[in-house]
Amino acid sequence: MKDVLTMIMAGGFGDRLFPLTKDRAKPAVPFGGIYRLIDFTLSNCINSNMRKIVVLTQYKSLSLERHLRVGWNIFDSELDEYIFPIPPQMRINGDWYKGTADSIYQNLYFADTVKPEYFLILSADHIYNMDYSKMLEFHKEKGADATVGTIEINQSEASRFGIMKVNQMRRIVDFEEKPEKIESSFDNHKTLYANMGIYIFNSDVLSEFLEEDAHKDKTNHDFGKDIIPEMIRSVRVFAYNFNDKQSKEPKYWRDVGTIDAYYEANMDMVRDDPGLDLYDADWPIRTYQGQYPPAKMVFTLGNPGKRFGICMDSIVSGGCTIKGGRVQNSLLSPQVHIDTYSQIRDSILMENVNIGSYCKIKRVIIDKGVNIPSETEIGYNLEEDKKRFFVTDSGIVVIARRMIVPSPKTRAPHKDNIFDSINHINVANW
Repeated sequence: MKDVLTMIMAGGFGDRLFPLTKDRAKPAVPFGGIYRLIDFTLSNCINSNMRKIVVLTQYKSLSLERHLRVGWNIFDSELDEYIFPIPPQMRINGDWYKGTADSIYQNLYFADTVKPEYFLILSADHIYNMDYSKMLEFHKEKGADATVGTIEINQSEASRFGIMKVNQMRRIVDFEEKPEKIESSFDNHKTLYANMGIYIFNSDVLSEFLEEDAHKDKTNHDFGKDIIPEMIRSVRVFAYNFNDKQSKEPKYWRDVGTIDAYYEANMDMVRDDPGLDLYDADWPIRTYQGQYPPAKMVFTLGNPGKRFGICMDSIVSGGCTIKGGRVQNSLLSPQVHIDTYSQIRDSILMENVNIGSYCKIKRVIIDKGVNIPSETEIGYNLEEDKKRFFVTDSGIVVIARRMIVPSPKTRAPHKDNIFDSINHINVANW
């Protein structure tokens, strides 16, 4: 693996994840309670023994760079291991990164100092567990010049991905980026091969194509739109299919580029069988974790039959306190506080969120440091929510980081409260 230089593209603007990307780069967006999006790609690198890593940053990179510094400072420079961010250097011209391919091209000067035999090019905003060393073995066995990580998808999803046609030898013979309509050449099977944004290149081949692309007038400087289609015409490009070798089914992989996709991927984590195992000791997902006390649920003692701190089918991080509130099918990041008689359902609460008493929260993403005043209802009247918050077409409400949420004007009655007796709690009907 010492012959591999890993370059992680982490500079995307992330406009489709707004307002979660209002103050941070997309790879730094929190996920799954304690993680950031980039932690999954980085953990895959470490678990695959890829330890020469550069992270190409660009927009709003402070939070991402801080996370790398405090959470990923684990390498030994004497063993030629490293991970560090590289912002646009303006070495070639005065431009920022103009596309995925251009971000690599602008940093070929660094590769010249490392002299790798292979480039491993990755995205920083996908959720999956993958052993890149097996993909490298496939690349070598096929005598490939380039290998593209692919995953099987249905035709209904084709417009979101680059779609490839693959022959029996796994060689890519055609490629179309985010097609509005599937051409007949791709329509032989209901299952299509989609580009995962994971690439292995022979370094000399990639350098040649990047140099050629950089001097073209009509180009997007993008791997999917320009580099891969051009390579297919002249060099050996193969597809490494990301599936289970026994069941032949696609493994868990999620592109969380939109609010809806981000929400669904988080909700996957609280399910009994999420498809991606956060608890696999043989494939740990690493991140920075603060020194938080254990989570606590209180108010049963001394209040028999009145108030209960209850949590069901949820992920609750360290430092959280549920004081007489109820949480179901939700994710709580560290140091979330939920007060008396509040109900949290199907929601994502990020770090240092405070929920006052008698609140009702449903299908809401609340970013860091937000205080929700007592008696607030969010997610139950979307027309009213749209006047105050960002709401997706599917009805997911997003409250931006440190947003000031006003108190309700009137106090709502609280008759027949579900906390009046533990015997009245009905999980199915709540």
